[in-house]
Amino acid sequence: MIFTFHPAAETEFIEAVDYYEKCGKGLGYDFSMEVYSAIRNVVDFPKAWPIVEGDARRCLTNRFPFGVLYSIEPDRIFILAIMHLRRHPDYWKERKPNTTSTP
Repeated sequence: MIFTFHPAAETEFIEAVDYYEKCGKGLGYDFSMEVYSAIRNVVDFPKAWPIVEGDARRCLTNRFPFGVLYSIEPDRIFILAIMHLRRHPDYWKERKPNTTSTP
């Protein structure tokens, strides 16, 4: 199965990578690897993580306080948000799987 990002989720992912890289050389790369590891887990086992609302599920990263919020679509995993767990928890709820980008 493939995955795609909601455009806003892709933007927040890139911004988080940039933020961590500014915090320390290589930390942005480490963050991106953690997120992609979570996404690989989601792609391999899409129903393994709990539903947080509606049909949206959340897989947590190990080292950083982020979760990958996603929905299971017939043809793909749709990444709704790369969400910082200590900030506004409901901001992603209006995102629908209508606009996509490829990995």
